[in-house]
Amino acid sequence: MSSVIASARFSLLDRSRIREGHIAAEALRDTVALAREAERLGYHRFWVSEHHGVPGVAGSAPTVLAAAVAGATRTIRVGTGGVMLPNHRPLVVAEQFGVLESLFPGRIDMGLGRSVGFTDGVRRALGRSKDDADDFAAQLAELLGWFRGDSPTRVHAYPADGLSVPPFVLAMGEGATVAARAGVPMVIGDLRDRERMQRGIDHYRAHFRPSPWASEPYVVVSGTVVVAATAEEAHRVLLPEAWSMAYSRTHGTFPPLPPAGRVETRTMSPKERGFYESGLSGHLAGTEEQVTEELETLLKETGAQEILVTTSTYDRATLLDSHRRLAQIVDRERNL
Repeated sequence: MSSVIASARFSLLDRSRIREGHIAAEALRDTVALAREAERLGYHRFWVSEHHGVPGVAGSAPTVLAAAVAGATRTIRVGTGGVMLPNHRPLVVAEQFGVLESLFPGRIDMGLGRSVGFTDGVRRALGRSKDDADDFAAQLAELLGWFRGDSPTRVHAYPADGLSVPPFVLAMGEGATVAARAGVPMVIGDLRDRERMQRGIDHYRAHFRPSPWASEPYVVVSGTVVVAATAEEAHRVLLPEAWSMAYSRTHGTFPPLPPAGRVETRTMSPKERGFYESGLSGHLAGTEEQVTEELETLLKETGAQEILVTTSTYDRATLLDSHRRLAQIVDRERNL
């Protein structure tokens, strides 16, 4: 079993993207259904995310959604990718994950990010500012302290006190330094800029300090992975998310995902077209043979122990087919 694919873990993150003509409740139910399928296909973990005030994303309460996912599954690890710690008091986050771990022992992951609201209006509604992200290291230390029961106050975070919930840091920018100093696994996703991503990984490994949470560095690379019967079909899967990202860059809001056919016929401004074309690059997309080769290269270059697939598209059936094809690649490599 010499293949790097065979020795790596593969997991899914679903952002509960809302599709044009559909409602948020459908997106949330789709996430739970996808988690069941991910478990059946043998994926290692299934994560959900946190977004506020975003028309195209239903996942605004990740710990609530994680509870629904964990309740609908039996064996797959469930977590967040991630809870945005600057938006919350660390005590409350510890209590929420303590409840999850108590209800679903040994299956909960605590993925944490340092982003604040996407717009000024959202940040005001949350009672936060951009500067709150600067306190992420201190917030993380306080959060982990609640689990160890070593808070300087006489307060205890029940039922988190004494529990062990694996923490992960979403290591964009300064996150790699924070993850390394805290001695926790890191999740990094910047497939469109491999050099920048590799610098972050190298920095994390070079400065990693062993801790009760991890004795050695653990790297999760996240990004879009699409497997289809043809390269052309895989490319079409990318269109809705690429357009949504381009629209957000030019209009300041993420819209629901349109069908690929509608994207192909849209008239875009030069600026929007530039963001759109950029959004189509840097992903792992193609046939099973092509994606197998690209995964081998990515894992060898980064030395990552895990791939977290974050693909979003309009057609849920096509998305599920891609996840099935990827699971088949992994199974084949493990059985060689």
